[in-house]
Amino acid sequence: MALYEHVFLARQDLSQAQVDALAAQATEIVEAGSGKVTKTETWGLKSLAYKIERNRKAHFVLLNIDAPGSVVAELERQTRINEDVIRYMTIRVEEHEEGPSVMMRKNDRERKRRETREERD
Repeated sequence: MALYEHVFLARQDLSQAQVDALAAQATEIVEAGSGKVTKTETWGLKSLAYKIERNRKAHFVLLNIDAPGSVVAELERQTRINEDVIRYMTIRVEEHEEGPSVMMRKNDRERKRRETREERD
């Protein structure tokens, strides 16, 4: 089976529970097609570089998928239909990154920086 990274952007007005439900729905689609999701990361609500369908922000979610191409095609089809998803991208990779992704490491660095700044003040 091939390895994929699937990132989707959900509308800004969704709650975190609804975003988690979208990720769970994507996981169900993959598992129904005999694939598996090895990692799910929610990167949070982030500002966009430009408006997409009247949204200035979006919830970002990453899924690491181990599945055949037909399962990924079905996942993309279902994602395209969903009104809550404003953008998505699936990329085939040679291997999945171990540990947290670059975005999660960036969030950790920024949080540590803020904490040290608050301690100094």
